[in-house]
Amino acid sequence: TGGKDRRSGLILTIPLCLEQTSMDELSVTLDYLLSIPSEKCKARGFTVIVDGRKSQWNVVKTVVLMLQNVVPAEVSLVCVVKPDEFWDKKVTHFCFWKEKDRLGFEVILVSANKLTRYIEPCQLTEDFGGTLTYDHMDWLNKRLVFEKFTKESTSLLDELALINNGSDKGTQQERERSIDLNFLPSVDPETVLQTGHELLSELQQRRFNGSDGGVSWSPMDDELLAQPQVMKLLDSLREQYTRYQEVCRQRSKRTQLEEIQQKVMQVVNWLEGPGSEQLRTQWGIGDSIRASQALQQKHEEIESQHSEWFAVYVELNQQIAALLNAGDEEDLVELKALQQQLSDVCYRQASQLEFRQNLLQAALEFHSVAQDLSQQLDGLLGMLCVDVAPADGASIQQTLKLLEEKLKSVDLGLQGLREKGQSLLDQISNQASWAYGKDVTIENKENVDHIQGVMEDMQLRKQRCEDMVDVRRLKMLQMVQLFKCEEDAAQAVEWLSELLDALLKTHIRLGDDAQETKVLLEKHRKFVDVAQSTYDYGRQLLQATVVLCQSLRCTSRSSGDTLPRLNRVWKQFTVTSEERVHRLETAVAFHSTAEKILQECPEQPDAFNEMEQFDEIEAVGKSLLDRLTVPVVYPDGSEQYFGSPSDMASAAEHIREKMKLVSLKKQQLKQPEATTPES
Repeated sequence: TGGKDRRSGLILTIPLCLEQTSMDELSVTLDYLLSIPSEKCKARGFTVIVDGRKSQWNVVKTVVLMLQNVVPAEVSLVCVVKPDEFWDKKVTHFCFWKEKDRLGFEVILVSANKLTRYIEPCQLTEDFGGTLTYDHMDWLNKRLVFEKFTKESTSLLDELALINNGSDKGTQQERERSIDLNFLPSVDPETVLQTGHELLSELQQRRFNGSDGGVSWSPMDDELLAQPQVMKLLDSLREQYTRYQEVCRQRSKRTQLEEIQQKVMQVVNWLEGPGSEQLRTQWGIGDSIRASQALQQKHEEIESQHSEWFAVYVELNQQIAALLNAGDEEDLVELKALQQQLSDVCYRQASQLEFRQNLLQAALEFHSVAQDLSQQLDGLLGMLCVDVAPADGASIQQTLKLLEEKLKSVDLGLQGLREKGQSLLDQISNQASWAYGKDVTIENKENVDHIQGVMEDMQLRKQRCEDMVDVRRLKMLQMVQLFKCEEDAAQAVEWLSELLDALLKTHIRLGDDAQETKVLLEKHRKFVDVAQSTYDYGRQLLQATVVLCQSLRCTSRSSGDTLPRLNRVWKQFTVTSEERVHRLETAVAFHSTAEKILQECPEQPDAFNEMEQFDEIEAVGKSLLDRLTVPVVYPDGSEQYFGSPSDMASAAEHIREKMKLVSLKKQQLKQPEATTPES
């Protein structure tokens, strides 16, 4: 445990248990434990504690007697820890103190709590009431590590010495044979060295830092003895391992150089042989996207095969560079020549692969653009082949805009096709630079003819579509004009209807005097002129639709209905306008005559030679009042009144007032005639 007696001798503890104790195993264990301390430590003697608290008296006695044969010279004191009061009678039959001379050491029976009379408490473990910290499993694990390290390092030292010594003597062939036979040690030197360093670090750490818990731990003599052994073995291992590494390096260098030479020739022979032959057979670009993709897939397979050899090239180049940095002078020339030869062949082959890949990619892009352009032309042609039957002018405008956009897209696509085609032709013209002396004129001519043929075909298709677009554009513009005329004609009908409605609802006043009525009559004539212009405009638009329909060879959907509507509204307006004119003219005659009569002086009776004028005014007034109550009758038999009944009543009331004034004037004129005979 690391505990010591008062003479600085080590304390050996033998814990016995209830199970059967094998004396042979115990003897072997004691021999092993007593072999650990140094001779100097053994000379100070041992104090043996036999813990018999859990064992039988016969076993304890046998163990004590066995110590005589195992360690008689080293044992100075044996303390038998007894159980309480169980052995008293049996001890009387055998007293160890009487056998001291025969045993060679003193034996005492003592209770666990009285063991401190012979040994200090700080040197006893907790099992015996002491304070010494001890972990038996930790001690055992470290002993196992130490012994494993000692065994492995000793064996490894012998193997390394045999390998190193075999490489230092004899001819080169003998050295190589020796190295071949003993080239790999039975254990990994790095692992053994790491184990030794970890073990040494653990021993040193426990020596100087103490145990866990802060209690100072006295290092065992076996550990003090183990440290120099571990250090010595580590030094020897490092020395032999360094020599072994140098031997391996030299051998690896020679082997590596031979392997590099062999691999370089393999790479060069394959690239200049099968690799070059694969590229010689690949010259086409395909006539479609699928064909180009198939050629690309084939090229990727070729590249994949080359990639394996290029990977070998990269590895070889790195190995050669490493050897050039650390190699001997006699190897430099050969290594540089190998490196130059390998680089030239690989770079040339890589350039050819890249050129072929770029060519196939350009061909794929060309065919892709050609296919897109072909689809655009098909879509444009399909759009042109469908008859135009839009619902209104806005949809025609939208269709026309879409047509122009498609045509512009076709122009851009054709321009892109020309650019891709020219770029592809330029690359094909440079194909002879890597043809390995093979005449590729015929193959290139086929590719060139195909590219030019595709571009010419697309140009012709595009030109045909442009011609059809021009015709369709003209037709659609005419249709736009047709719809515009129809819409404007319908609008003219609406305007004329609004004028008629305004005439009926707002043009109802007849004027308060002749002057105002004449102004209303003049305004009405202008109003009629506007309506006439609207009607003429609608007629012209409808005539234009007829001409456009004949040009487009189609039947207008709305002009057949619009013309009768226009004529019907115009007839209604004409009838209404004539009625309005008649009323205004009657009102002018009425107001003029009435005003003339009302303005004449009574002293001028000669102005009224005939009383018929009064009767005429009354007749005109009554006629005008009658017209105000009569509706306007249209040709279709329908009727319509001017304004509302209240409006008409107001106009009639004004006429009646003026008729009353005229009647009053008439009476005034009659009175002088009645008084003259009497006088």
